[in-house]
Amino acid sequence: MHKFRLLADTLREQGILTSENEYQPEPLSLAVLMAAHDKQYVHRFIRGELTAKEEKDIGLPWSEWLVERTLRAVSGTILTSQLALQHGLACHLAGGTHHAHPAHGAGFCIFNDLAVAALNLVNTKQAKKVLILDCDVHQGDGTIAFFPDHPNIVPVSWHCEENYPNVKQTAGINIAIPKGATDETYLEILKDTLPTLLAEHRADFIFYDAGVDVHQEDRLGYVKLSDQGVLARDTYVIKTCLDQGIPTACVIGGGYDREEDKVAWRHSLLHQAAQQVWHAHPKIKGFRKPSL
Repeated sequence: MHKFRLLADTLREQGILTSENEYQPEPLSLAVLMAAHDKQYVHRFIRGELTAKEEKDIGLPWSEWLVERTLRAVSGTILTSQLALQHGLACHLAGGTHHAHPAHGAGFCIFNDLAVAALNLVNTKQAKKVLILDCDVHQGDGTIAFFPDHPNIVPVSWHCEENYPNVKQTAGINIAIPKGATDETYLEILKDTLPTLLAEHRADFIFYDAGVDVHQEDRLGYVKLSDQGVLARDTYVIKTCLDQGIPTACVIGGGYDREEDKVAWRHSLLHQAAQQVWHAHPKIKGFRKPSL
């Protein structure tokens, strides 16, 4: 949990996060949350009524603080989507809880911020078609479970073929990354698939889950990207989407190391990439400036 604070500290030290581009999310609307998630599950989590097995599957002990943090993080992804609509590009300092299913949590994920925010955009007619580009090392199985055949929300998951979860979802669009893949292999797969997907689906909004558990030193990853490889991945995804004028909201996804300052640094690569792309193309499709 400390990685979120450390990420903010790191970005301030880098001069990327400033008082001019920092936004605080409002309390989450439970109506928006329950438009995606099962109402009884939402109420039971908030009241601390999950079973011992449900808590074990999530991997986090319940507390009032956890409720506040969880709801605020989902609200942050919704805010990030609104800022992306306004400016073209926005990056969250949290988010990417893609293992949460409609009626249960799993893998450190309680509510699925990507699913909630994507459905909110479509339900409010702020977007007609949303692509969720998930480059976390683990399959976004929870996100796929929300949208196995939704006509306007398409989940895409690039994930290590030999990793959690043991039982993979078969719906959505799944692109296998071989165990032990290096920078070259990973980027080749990404560049061979992303342009085709964008051309085929013609989305008018994109969520990008930039999990850093693809890093070669990640405890749970099984993929071997370097810092430079992660930066190149994020730069390529963001630039490719913005070059087509598609508003893009980024979340940080997973990253695991006993030295949390190292994880925070890896997560900062997303924001470094966003800043670099933006400054190289300050007027892409009429967009104004990125927000964090």
